[in-house]
Amino acid sequence: MLRSAPMPRSAALQKPRAEAVTRRPSPQAREAPPARPSAPARPSLLWRLAKFALILAIWGALAAGAVLLWFVHDLPRPSIALEQTRRPSVTLQTTEGHLLATQGDLFGEVLRLRDLPPHLPAALLAIEDRRFHSHFGVDVIGLARAAYVNWQAGEVVQGGSTLTQQLAKNLFLTSERSTRRKVQEVLLALWLEQRFTKEQLLEIYLNRVYLGAGAWGMDAAARVYFGVSARRVNLWQAAMLAGLPQAPSRHNPRANPDGAMARAADVLNAMVDTGAITESQRQQAMDEMRPPPRPSRQGGWFADWVFEQVPARFPGSQDLVIRTTLDPRWQTAAEQRLAALLDSAGREARVSQGAVVVLDAGTGAIRAMVGGRDFRRSPFNRAADARRQPGSAFKPVYYLAALEQGAGPSDMVSDLPLRLGRWSPGNGQWRARGEITLEEALAHSVNTAAVRVMQQAGGARAAIEAAARLGLAGRYPRDASIALGTGEVTLLDLTASYAAFVNGGRRVEPHGMQRIESGGRTHPGDRQEPAPVIAAEVAAQMRQMLVAVVARGTGRQAAVPGVTVGGKTGTTQDYKDAWFVGFAQLASGPVLLGVWLGNDNNEGMDDVRGGTLPARLFREIVEAAR
Repeated sequence: MLRSAPMPRSAALQKPRAEAVTRRPSPQAREAPPARPSAPARPSLLWRLAKFALILAIWGALAAGAVLLWFVHDLPRPSIALEQTRRPSVTLQTTEGHLLATQGDLFGEVLRLRDLPPHLPAALLAIEDRRFHSHFGVDVIGLARAAYVNWQAGEVVQGGSTLTQQLAKNLFLTSERSTRRKVQEVLLALWLEQRFTKEQLLEIYLNRVYLGAGAWGMDAAARVYFGVSARRVNLWQAAMLAGLPQAPSRHNPRANPDGAMARAADVLNAMVDTGAITESQRQQAMDEMRPPPRPSRQGGWFADWVFEQVPARFPGSQDLVIRTTLDPRWQTAAEQRLAALLDSAGREARVSQGAVVVLDAGTGAIRAMVGGRDFRRSPFNRAADARRQPGSAFKPVYYLAALEQGAGPSDMVSDLPLRLGRWSPGNGQWRARGEITLEEALAHSVNTAAVRVMQQAGGARAAIEAAARLGLAGRYPRDASIALGTGEVTLLDLTASYAAFVNGGRRVEPHGMQRIESGGRTHPGDRQEPAPVIAAEVAAQMRQMLVAVVARGTGRQAAVPGVTVGGKTGTTQDYKDAWFVGFAQLASGPVLLGVWLGNDNNEGMDDVRGGTLPARLFREIVEAAR
């Protein structure tokens, strides 16, 4: 009998589902645990750290980018800033070519390193940046040293900026002290180091750094302070220039000569430390060092007067070098003598202010202008801008009108008391003689005679018309009181009006520009040709009468031995104003001088008349200038 083959296991597994459900598992099957999938391995610590670092780096980069954007969003574009415009400069020179004043941004000649004496860049690097040729724009060692020194001192006593950083600040940034500005300075310094070579950076610095007194660059500063090009500065001058970038105002050789010399000594010591010079060279430079001459203390009034005329005459943007008409000899004499008088006799007589004008009688060129006691304390120009009553200094104007009507210096006029309505002019201490000559009436400043002279010449209208012809603009009353100088004029205009009495009858215009250089071209100054306004013979008569005022009249204190002098005194009510305006006939030609003394608040002086302190000051200025 045949046995059937056993059923394969796989076939048993393929039995109908009903059988699989009804079949009870064996006890062994119930005891076996069910099969589970294996759990994934936990990430390692190194992987977690790497992931965290990546996330941190991404966020850090975003934060750094935001911070950087905050620092640079308003950063100037260097390529544009290097070409930025500047204020055009105006340089005023005296008649001798010496510097008088500057305005605007003064730049000298653009010089290369090969054009400069070696000790100039050496001095700069020794005191400002000894590792200039080795750092990349930021001196890490210098910053660390400065931080340590400042920490020890408890305050900021040392900086760590490189020359490149200083250049970045000077070219592109402000002087603001803040972290943001410092970061911008570093970024721009790095840009400069990538854009230019070290030699180019040094040249840019030497030509563009601000060194005080409106001077930008070593050449401009050398010309301002020493009167020479930077090509020719000696060792101690180079040291003084190199000491300026740290604090141009504080170390300005003009404003603070002692501070400038002390700073220059520090620079020379630094040059010895770096081996740029020897100890003997340092000692020789110290022995030769002298503070540069200080500019005129008071010439600022004249300089301002000229500067005010520049925009209208030269509306462009080119640099100007103006050779002015100012003569240092006359300017110094006027400044010193006025100051001396105000500090001595003027103080005793309660005189607090004064003004002086010196003009060339033939051309109207201003040789000196002093507008007050001290320009730094009061820049108001009392010579050109203050309108005051001229008193009897106005009398020659209508005496001229009388001469033109046919009168002569020897003609007679009454000096007896006079009444016009309710007004009656007084004669002071003059004792009436009945009749005197016109020459005597002017010489002794007799008021009653003067009023009669003006009436005979045509009255107030004739006086005003004569004043206009002479160039004497003013505010005048339309009545007889004008004869006593009750109008208002400036010292400059009044002095210029006397020119026609001295130069043969020609009116002059006061001017201060002799020659102008701009863009390599030379232009004539602002002089206008004197115009004939009175007959030569009438001018000669007026000159004769003015000489009589000094020879035997109220102006005797103005007399200068050996010199022909003429002029007219003037005194206003209650001694509020005292004048002397006249001329001195010198070998070089006639010179006009106008002097005014008074007080800004109109307080009266103590018996100061035109023939006293003003006439005396006139004489002293002429003698000092000769």
